[in-house]
Amino acid sequence: MMGDFLFSDEPEETINEIELGTWKVLIVDDEPEVHAVTKLALSDFEFQNKRLEFISAYSGAEAKELIKEHPDAAIVLLDVVMETDDAGLQVAKFIREEAKNNHIRIILRTGQPGQAPERQVIINYDINDYKSKTELTAQKLFTVIMSSLRSYRDIISIEQSREGLEKIIIASRNIFSAHSIEQFIEGVMQQLTSLLGIADQAMYATTLVAQNPEAQNNEKLIVFSGTGDFEKSEGKELNDVLQTEQLSACHQALTEKSIIYKDNYLFAYCSSEYNHNSMLFISGIPKDLTDTQRHLIEIFSQNVQLAFENVQLQSEIEATQQELVYRLSEAVEQRSTDTGNHVKRVAHICYILAKGYGLSKHDADLVRLASPLHDVGKVGIPDAILNKPTKLDAHEWEAMKTHTDKGYVILKDSPHEIVGAGAIIAKEHHEKWDGTGYPRGLSGTQINIFGRIVALADVYDALRHKRCYKEPWTLQNVVDEINAQKGTHFEPKLVDVFNDKLDELEAVLSRYSD
Repeated sequence: MMGDFLFSDEPEETINEIELGTWKVLIVDDEPEVHAVTKLALSDFEFQNKRLEFISAYSGAEAKELIKEHPDAAIVLLDVVMETDDAGLQVAKFIREEAKNNHIRIILRTGQPGQAPERQVIINYDINDYKSKTELTAQKLFTVIMSSLRSYRDIISIEQSREGLEKIIIASRNIFSAHSIEQFIEGVMQQLTSLLGIADQAMYATTLVAQNPEAQNNEKLIVFSGTGDFEKSEGKELNDVLQTEQLSACHQALTEKSIIYKDNYLFAYCSSEYNHNSMLFISGIPKDLTDTQRHLIEIFSQNVQLAFENVQLQSEIEATQQELVYRLSEAVEQRSTDTGNHVKRVAHICYILAKGYGLSKHDADLVRLASPLHDVGKVGIPDAILNKPTKLDAHEWEAMKTHTDKGYVILKDSPHEIVGAGAIIAKEHHEKWDGTGYPRGLSGTQINIFGRIVALADVYDALRHKRCYKEPWTLQNVVDEINAQKGTHFEPKLVDVFNDKLDELEAVLSRYSD
């Protein structure tokens, strides 16, 4: 069973401030000296190994723009009276009601307390503290900033936890979607960083590891997907992504099947009774973890593995269903002596045409998965007709045409989406746009879009390959024929998509040659 390597990382920097980030503090006051005094009083301030980054605004209007530019600001020190007597109050209202920023801590500072009475302001505006400038000494400013940052940190931690839970719920609901595992991993990673009190936004990536997790070399650890700084790392080996020391710690965790802690990152080996093995790597963690936090990581790493396996099992069920459709379809096709990889090619051709036509990814995937069933009705056609090297006579042709209805009867009434789509395709893939097809003589949009797509894909692939009754056609001859059938056999829009995607379609033929 293929294992998985899950990690969250931010590249290390030599300067701690850059590595750990800063707390943004927005100073809003029309008096320049207030900005200078505030910055001086807080020049050596540090909280959780992060210093303050000051952003200055000298009017309420300027403050509103900066609030929009810096949604991650932690605190705003807000003067009440600026260009108008209530400019600061209007900024506070803007922050909560228009910018929808409920995270930033608003500390109102006023030199004229009578202009905006504290009780009235506290009741009417969603602010977090109210101070007169005369009472706000350097020590009290330090205290109010510290308490506000603690509140901001906790709010961000709760928000990260909420986002993590939301992503897990979405992943559970959309368990069969292509990125459900990736979403699930990102969600649980956010949960862990939240539980550890890491408020910084982390980078996420998922990586496939060596097939045998107990192997000592584990040479090829490949990035499966990533965001942030790892956005362009897909397909790269971890040797090119992680630093030498980190790789050494990774191999140590794999060998010892344990959790390895370093200065600001960890590797946690995860396993379960089902023998699926994973590695969890997180950087940017606090340097001094408590015993409680270490115990939490140990429990969490195992729970992550169990939860992740549930998602994997669902994906494996879907993959099994897909494989069964392919194998059963190929078993039918093998009754015909020269169809080879026809069903695989048609499936991928259908996907390209569907996406080019404008169908959703879900519908494009559905027609790709269901299209191999298009000729399942041929199971009821005699070999003598199916493999006849010369033209069929009228009686034989009528017998051959019954494969559409036979296929529909085999697949109809299924509660499963793929089989239901296959029933439609089996019955309608020989209908023609102008109504001269069979079995029902449908025309135009009376024909299901899946049937229209498979009709073109089936003919294109059949013409390009050898059959018992013909040699393969050249690409140019096939293109000429399909364009000649535009508006008669095939929907005009689909023919346009065919012409536009021809290089991709030919690549499919090369990839799945007979």
